[in-house]
Amino acid sequence: MARPDLATPSMAKLSRPHHEGHRSDSIGWLRATVLGANDGLISTSSLLIGVAAAGASPRALVMTGVAGLVAGALSMAAGEYVSVSSQADTERADTEKERRELEEMPAAELKELTHIYMQRGLSRELAMQVAEEMTAHDALGTHLRDELGIVGHLSANPVQAALASAAAFSVGALLPIVVAWLFAGQASFGWILIPATLVLLAVLGAMAGWLGGASKWKGAVRVLFWGAAAMAATAGIGHLFGVAAG
Repeated sequence: MARPDLATPSMAKLSRPHHEGHRSDSIGWLRATVLGANDGLISTSSLLIGVAAAGASPRALVMTGVAGLVAGALSMAAGEYVSVSSQADTERADTEKERRELEEMPAAELKELTHIYMQRGLSRELAMQVAEEMTAHDALGTHLRDELGIVGHLSANPVQAALASAAAFSVGALLPIVVAWLFAGQASFGWILIPATLVLLAVLGAMAGWLGGASKWKGAVRVLFWGAAAMAATAGIGHLFGVAAG
């Protein structure tokens, strides 16, 4: 039997708590934040370009932008809250189900956990030993993680997602509103708003790719394509309505 004072450095490292960070730890709020900022920027810019193409007054442009910000932020918050709440409800229901099954049929649950580890490549004997030790340590947490894929720090948080989406949408929508306030009614309005929107979209797309560990260029190109398409579509519709009204 090895003496404690003869433990190897690697054994000493294994005895310390594991605090390694991963990108997936923040995927929930990151997804909501990036989606909200992109949506706020694209939808508000597209809305203002379409209304400007229809010949709206400067005052109407600014009011349209503010109304779009408020409505969009609340819509994003409500959508995220409802969606993530449904996910959280499902997780709670699964947690209660697993807790009940562990109380009523622990042998069957141990067998199920052993089978899961065998499917991951462990021998029957080792899988059974691991299942027994993990069950003794934290039966419910082990089943939630290894059977259902529910991990505590990745669990759904409806309020966090809703607030992140609303705040991010508002930040994204501010740029086109500021441009409308400063340049609405001028011939340069569209020539300032469109490039500014595209540049910021590229930055957001690249940032999302970098934070997610993916290609910054791919992230930027994806967002640029859909942003440009949205603005082109609304500009065309606004122009058609403006001509018809004239």
